[in-house]
Amino acid sequence: MANESQNWVLMVTAQTPTNIAVIKYWGKRDDSTLILPVNDSISVTLDPNHLCTTNTVAVSPIFQQDRMWLNANEISLSGGRFQSCLREIRSHACDVEDKKKGIKITKEDWSKLYLHIASYNNFPTAAGLASSAAGFACLVYALGKLMNVKEDESQLSAIARQGSGSACRSLYGGFVKWVMGKEENGSDSLAVQLADEKHWDDLVIVIAVVSSRQKETSSTSGMRETVETSLLLQHRAKEVVPKRILQMEQAIRNRDFPSFSRLTCADSNQFHAVCLDTSPPIFYMNDTSHRIISIVEKWNRSEEAPQVAYTFDAGPNAVLIARDRKAAALLIQRLLYYFPPSSDDLNSYIIGDNSIAKDAGINGIPDVEALLPPPEIKDNIPSQKYKGDVNYFICTRPGRGPVLLSDENQALLDGEHGLPK
Repeated sequence: MANESQNWVLMVTAQTPTNIAVIKYWGKRDDSTLILPVNDSISVTLDPNHLCTTNTVAVSPIFQQDRMWLNANEISLSGGRFQSCLREIRSHACDVEDKKKGIKITKEDWSKLYLHIASYNNFPTAAGLASSAAGFACLVYALGKLMNVKEDESQLSAIARQGSGSACRSLYGGFVKWVMGKEENGSDSLAVQLADEKHWDDLVIVIAVVSSRQKETSSTSGMRETVETSLLLQHRAKEVVPKRILQMEQAIRNRDFPSFSRLTCADSNQFHAVCLDTSPPIFYMNDTSHRIISIVEKWNRSEEAPQVAYTFDAGPNAVLIARDRKAAALLIQRLLYYFPPSSDDLNSYIIGDNSIAKDAGINGIPDVEALLPPPEIKDNIPSQKYKGDVNYFICTRPGRGPVLLSDENQALLDGEHGLPK
């Protein structure tokens, strides 16, 4: 380790998006730490301007141990998943030289140096919005850049997968497939990009944050119980998903929204059916989730073609994918009709891409309570609305993959001591 002083700190900051699966991953095929799935899955990467993890990773001879801070709170790195990712990425590290700072690190040095990691999510953690996927993807991507790792994103995804299965899909933008693979060592279980975010840029995504609380049953324990007890999961993995994967790839390739919507909704519903088929049953959705499904189904059936697809991960929050900006505007009007905000502040109720809310004419509505009922329910207008049942809405779109942030002001650690700012 050649350098003028032993007080240097070398840092990298990266930003990685989250993703939402439209063909779900649920269940591992073995008990190993490799996280090998029982089926392929496909996801849409979400715009990191609205949902992302930012990570700063630092290395220095002054550090005494590996340390990590999540949203400014120090957390333990002793868990097996963190250790798997750190061990794997260190084994791929290469020589690094920073002539300006007079630092030279050989690949052998990396096993003797400690790391400081700071991570920040701009959305709720552990609430069913794939925070662990963005987090582990960002960790692996940032460490890969810090350590001059030569592997490409697909190979890096096999490392991120060992932190959180869905993390492998956040190494790319646009539409991403996680290939389950067949090898026992997991070398062929990795992510590939089906199409970039510009391929189908008509799509608009509205997330209804029903709850930002941590879920009662974690995905890890839920999956384990499902694999052990659900016969429906075995049928799903062997018979249903392989056909759906091919159909979804074709729908994405052809920008075929009716097929995309049908497959997305059906796969979300089957995933939650598998959770109910688990013993004891797992409930991730709640009454508000079910109401949102009913609203979308009624609207889609009243139109000549589907306008919106819905999908729910392991939580009650709805991810609604509209076919275009016009459909997104009509969707927001419907959501506001059924779920008016508990305060008058629409700016904090609809966040993310404000132009979508503007398209819906929301800014010009003096009183949300005065919105007319959607035409599809004209003969059956509900007497009850559900004020306060949705915390807020996030408007977003398909987005790009991970990037490095070069502005030092965006770093989460200070450059002198490698501690949180």
